[in-house]
Amino acid sequence: QVQLVESGGGLVQPGGSLRLSCAASGRIFSINTMGWYRQAPGKQRELVAAITRRGSTNYADSVKGRFTISRDNAKNTVYLQMNSLKPEDTADYYCVMRDSSGMDYWGKGTLVTVSS
Repeated sequence: QVQLVESGGGLVQPGGSLRLSCAASGRIFSINTMGWYRQAPGKQRELVAAITRRGSTNYADSVKGRFTISRDNAKNTVYLQMNSLKPEDTADYYCVMRDSSGMDYWGKGTLVTVSS
């Protein structure tokens, strides 16, 4: 059984930084795309950033220049470095991994709160 576990969320002041991590365990074969979504209260879940196995990335316009996604294929782990955080970045952040068969695996989420 595959499990994704996120870590690194918490409370941070505006302008601060956080680094999220998400590690996969269990029998997961050849992960292609890894990504991060977020969902704020009362809003739909939205894509924040994604990275392919070869390292190609894409970002939501709202986080470009502030967030950086990276991955460690040997460790089946994806990271999200978040800088210059804003109150509107407050949300539950979920990681997702898609394997070569197209199966998506989701983490349970980690809460990021940006507030003074």
